Formats: sequence, structure tokens, C-alpha cells
Amino acid sequence: MEKLYNNIIIGNDFCKSPSEPTNVPYLKNPPEVIDVSNGRQLFVDDFLIEETNLIPKYHKAKKYEGNPVLYPDKPWEKEGLPLACPKSGGVWYDEDEKIFKMWYEGSWCNHMCYATSRDGINWTKPDLGDGTNIILHYEHQDAADTIEFPDNTSYLRPDSTTVWIDYDAPKEERYKLFMRNPGSRYPGIIGVSNDGIHFNKLSYTGEIGDRSTIFYNPFRKKWIHSVRSQQWEGRFERSRIYYECDDFFDAASWDKEKAHYWMKVDEFDLPHPDIRQKPHLYNVDCVGYESIMLGMFQVLYGPDNNTCARAGVPKITELMPMYSRDGYNFSRPSRESFINASFDKGYWDRGYIQSVGGVTIINGDELWIYYIGFAGDESKKTEVEGHLSGMYANGATGLAKLRRDGFVSMEGNGELLTRKLCFNNKTAMYLNASGIVKVEILSEDGKLIKAAHTFSGDSTKAQVVFDGFSVAELEDTVFRIKFTVDGALYSFGFADENGEFGGARAAGVVRD
Repeated sequence: MEKLYNNIIIGNDFCKSPSEPTNVPYLKNPPEVIDVSNGRQLFVDDFLIEETNLIPKYHKAKKYEGNPVLYPDKPWEKEGLPLACPKSGGVWYDEDEKIFKMWYEGSWCNHMCYATSRDGINWTKPDLGDGTNIILHYEHQDAADTIEFPDNTSYLRPDSTTVWIDYDAPKEERYKLFMRNPGSRYPGIIGVSNDGIHFNKLSYTGEIGDRSTIFYNPFRKKWIHSVRSQQWEGRFERSRIYYECDDFFDAASWDKEKAHYWMKVDEFDLPHPDIRQKPHLYNVDCVGYESIMLGMFQVLYGPDNNTCARAGVPKITELMPMYSRDGYNFSRPSRESFINASFDKGYWDRGYIQSVGGVTIINGDELWIYYIGFAGDESKKTEVEGHLSGMYANGATGLAKLRRDGFVSMEGNGELLTRKLCFNNKTAMYLNASGIVKVEILSEDGKLIKAAHTFSGDSTKAQVVFDGFSVAELEDTVFRIKFTVDGALYSFGFADENGEFGGARAAGVVRD
């Protein structure tokens, strides 16, 4: 048994049953008392709510008007099929160096490249010493040649990658690399770096399907492999397999006995109205954000590969967020696309919308969510899907923005009563809300302890002010909060004396 940061208790075999978004264990049986010490508390599900007559509203990210922010403009990015996008890869704000960093694929399944930015909008492709920004050169050798590490890495060819900044690691292992070569089933490759450019300690994982990725669960301190599968209970179904390990290098020894079927689409994931094919799960990227694990569930709507190859157009995939409080079971309360494909000819993100490693960067009052899209190339048509099919052409990277904590808001004119709560080492309370919000601290049996000044306005971090009462007095007690709202309530949180909530930082926090 393991008690998590929020008082959820999980068993040793909790990840052996598939995650079902409509049957999440901790939502059916929440803890008696929820610990809210860790990060901002988001209303992305009913976990915190005892009762309410407010209505959840699900928000979409807004695409940046200047998209794409990164596109293929270098000769090595135009080889074969033009491409400059992470395909998971990674987009981070490096908090130590105070700079945005991106690891991405240059031309379709060819080179792994690196870019930096001061503002997250204008990107530089630095010369890494050979006139290019290529980190790993692909010299058209095959993984099947069994070239020994670390003597020769020239065959390293990204189909999907993840680079993760690990601030808790020693400096020489600060950047973690996962790479999967294209093809049927090959081992994945992992490595580490002190600068995000020169990777070493390269080794194989177990065999995995293409478009697999990794992420880190900071709440349980586990490395997770999100592995693509073509099977589900003996039938064809694009799905994901889950494998967790305590140490990053443990991935080199994992096998099928340690991996479990994790997630797929369900009956609430409907066909695209313009395609009308059964949808499938294409990819999953996740990151710790405040008090939750935030995931991007990439749905493949079709058409099939051969249809797209004959037309030279990208497949339609779109993104929807998912949320977890134990890191394995994810809810998806809204099945509408969060970042959608533009669909029509002439758009840079016509189709093939995909998430990035790290998922989102916290930038002031906003979340910056990078994503990739493909325009395709109708001049490159093939009868059968292949490497030079136009369906894989002209991939680029864009940006979408969302209000901080802004995935879901509880809206209307009404009340919300939380379940029983507790925290440690907190001195102040804050709201993310717009409109008018009254806050009352109640005892665990519902008696009023203290009412705060009524909040009126629009803020992602408004301090809740009490007269003659300090939030620190709630230490070692069990309490509830009653919110009376005329407007929208996104989240609340308790901060320490430095104004910090102590939550997970996603792919970095941009600070002045």
C-alpha cells in the first residue's frame, strides 16, 4: 500500500487494471480527508467537491495568431519531407538558464535538432559546431545493424523522442533522453546529458512500438513509459501500455511482464463527423502540473494511412486534456477537442495535431501549450503509405494559450462546498476566479470558522483576506471551504510564507 500526497491510498497492483476515464477509483471513493498542501487545487473533476449547483465549463486553448513559431527552413530540415516539429520531443523553459528550449525532429524521421528562444515565440537554431543545430545525425544506418553503444550513434533516427529536464538529478544527468526509431518493433534508447546537446550512457529499453514516449511523475517519483500497442485484449486496437520504474536507467531492463494495458478510446469517443471512422488513441504525453498529472490524449480520427497517402494529406488527429490524481487513472470529463486540426487545405496545421514532451509551460497568467501540425503535400501522392508520402510533409510547431489553471471553471450563481481538507505549512489562501466570490472556512462538521472579504474582479492569483484570522491557524485541523460564486471559479490554493504553492511545475515556470 502507498499513501499519495493527497491522501489517496493505492495498492501494490493498482496499475494492473486498465484506466477507464468514466470509472476512476479515487472519484468513486475519495479519501476521508484530502490533503491540499501540494499545489493549486483545480476543479477538473469532482475530487474536491462535496456538493455544488455550479456548472463545469470546459475551455479550449486559443491558437497563437503568429503560428507556426517553428517551421522547416534549413536544408537538413527539408531532406525528404520538410519537417520541424517535436513529435513529443520536448519544449521546456529551463529555469536555471532562463531560456526556452526545444528538441525537435528535422525532416521526417531524419535528424534530432535543438532550438532556443528568449520569449518562446522567436526561435533560434544555434550552430552546434558543425554548421547545423543537429544533436544526433542520422547517417542512414539501421538499428538492426546492432551498432554497439556508445561508440557509434550515427544510426539514431527519431520517430518519437522525449527530452526531460530533471532538476533533481546530478548536473551530468540533468537532461534525460528517450528515443524510438521508426519501424515495427525495436528497443527504445535512453541516455543522459549535462547540456541537452551531448548525450551519453546510451542504452536500450525493452522492445516497443513506434510513437512511444516517456514522462516523469513527480508526486510518486516514477519514470513512466507510455508505450504504443496495436492490441487490446487480443484484438486490433491502437492503445497504450504503461510501465513505471523508480530509476531512469531501470527502463533498460523492463519486459512485458512488468508492463500493463493502460488506456484506449471508449464508447464516448465518437467518430469525426467528416470522416466517420472508428477513432483510436494515437499518443499520450503527460506532466505534473500543480496538484495533478496533466495529460494530452491524442485521438486519431482517420482516414487510414493508404487513403491519406493517395491524397497526400495528413491524417486527422486532435488533442483533448485528461487529468489524474494518482498518475495512472485519468478522467476525461470533456470529449471535445482542446486543440483541433484546421482540416482544410492551405492551413499549416491541417491535420496530425500532436502534443509535445513537457505538455505546457507556466508563463505568468497563462499556460503556453506547444503543439505540432502538418500541412501535407498533395503533389506527393503514393498508392501505398510510405516514407515519402505527402501525408507526412510540411510539419511545423505552433503555440496555443490558456488561462492559468483554465481547463475547467465552475460557473454560475451558486455555491460549492468542498470535501474535508487539511494542509501543512501554509500561511495564505489564493483564488483563481472571475466575478464575485465569497469564501467561508468551515469546521469539518460544517460550522463557520471565519468568512473572508468578498472577492470581486478577475485574477489568477488573488489573495483571500480575513480580518483577525490567519490561515496558519488551520494547521493540523480538518476543515471545509464554502464558495459562494457569481461568475467563474477555476482553482484555489494555500501558499507558504514565500507565496509558493509547492506544486508541480510542468515544463517550467517563466519568472521575471
